[in-house]
Amino acid sequence: MGESGGESMRASDADREAIAQRLRSAQDEGRLTITEYDGRLQQAYAATTLGELQPLVADLPEPVPAKPSPEVAKRERQKRKLIKEWRDWAGVSFILVAIWAVTSISSGEPKFFWPMIPMGIWAAINVASMISGDSGDKKHKRSGH
Repeated sequence: MGESGGESMRASDADREAIAQRLRSAQDEGRLTITEYDGRLQQAYAATTLGELQPLVADLPEPVPAKPSPEVAKRERQKRKLIKEWRDWAGVSFILVAIWAVTSISSGEPKFFWPMIPMGIWAAINVASMISGDSGDKKHKRSGH
């Protein structure tokens, strides 16, 4: 950063807040005493350039992104599965309606709208899955015992 002249660039509120967050994390981890933390924090909020901010965290490790908790990861998997189910439903529904439309047009009269039967059953299963929170992982849970 020093070679490119970035140290003399004016610091934004977001830059100062990012440094303050790193200082908070370091203090929480026991890397800084409360006195060191307070002094560095005051310097961070008083800094006007990026060059004044960097020395405040130069002796601290880079922050490690937090891993999501198992519950959050499970919720994300369920959400992705749910989105996939509805996307598959929409794709198949489009094909079924297209088949119905082609057969109705070719016969010259509207036919019974039969796609509503498989579309309705599949949608009901998806809605029931959403309400119950079932992720479909029950067979994996049983095999683990």
